[in-house]
Amino acid sequence: MSELPAATAAPRLPDGRFRNVVPRRRQGIGEMLSLIWKLATAKPKTAVPDQALPVRTLTTADIESAPDASLWRLGHSTMLFKLDGRYWLTDPVFSERAAPVQWAGPKRFHAPPIGIEALPRLAGVILSHDHYDHLDHDSIVRLIPRTDLFVAPLGVGDRIVGWGADRAQVRQLDWWQTTEVDGMRLTAAPSRHFSGRGLRDGDRTLWVSWVIEAGGLRLFFSGDTGYHDDFRTIGERFGPFDVTFLENGAYNTMWPEVHMLPEQTLQAHLDLRGRWMVPVHNGTFDLALHPWYEPFERIRGLARAAGVQVATPMMGERLSLLQPQEGGAWWHEAMPAPAPALSPGDRASTPSTR
Repeated sequence: MSELPAATAAPRLPDGRFRNVVPRRRQGIGEMLSLIWKLATAKPKTAVPDQALPVRTLTTADIESAPDASLWRLGHSTMLFKLDGRYWLTDPVFSERAAPVQWAGPKRFHAPPIGIEALPRLAGVILSHDHYDHLDHDSIVRLIPRTDLFVAPLGVGDRIVGWGADRAQVRQLDWWQTTEVDGMRLTAAPSRHFSGRGLRDGDRTLWVSWVIEAGGLRLFFSGDTGYHDDFRTIGERFGPFDVTFLENGAYNTMWPEVHMLPEQTLQAHLDLRGRWMVPVHNGTFDLALHPWYEPFERIRGLARAAGVQVATPMMGERLSLLQPQEGGAWWHEAMPAPAPALSPGDRASTPSTR
């Protein structure tokens, strides 16, 4: 494992907690209560689909017979890569809910396209941070005997060991550190977020994005992040990228420091000098106030206006990383139908409200 000068490592506070290069603004109690109230009372009905989302079911044979340089979205930020004949999984969440318990919390919009037991043997699992919608205890425990290596940010790997993994099965990286696995290079790059799974462990573990270099491809996985200046630095050091997998969902103008708005997602892709973008962190869990389908619609419209190529594969649909395709707007199948327009006659007969 190699690293750049220590000055570029993730900054820490005197008590050992990690922080962002530009520290997050702390919300006052009034702001926090207002946010909680809005999340509890102001969600539109369209925050959750009213019918099952279309999913392409996968089998072990589908994956093993697929060509190299393939990608399957399995939900939210969980992706399966086939690179150099080996399989890699990001931020695995296969449980019904992204929460500490399975009787409450954000519930999946769709079943995973494939179960853990049907996955081929994994070369590794790549983790971005420890929030419940990215690090699921049950999924990790079930993956430990089926995975050669877990590559994680500092502190997150310790959680995996605590859940039963052998310490030799885990590699933990700081910002800008690189590790190699059978010809694949993984570099933990900065992101702008936070961490913690309880009331007392906030920011005790690191959050990262990932630069993935394998099979002649350069890929970028953002994890969770607000927009930050290091996107440009990452693009200069490692770009151009063949495909960027960028967070685009669970956003709001109330928390842009930790989750990008679609306009910022587009700018991050441009900073990274990406060729194709795949928007992730959407289509699986209700984590914000926007309609569930809005992230797809907004990023596709922004990208087309900017001449950026965007691929939006259906969950379980194979995407070639060598020759990506835009794909269809599969989410339209489950979107609510627009209200019918009134005809001139209807408008004339509508009673006045004045």
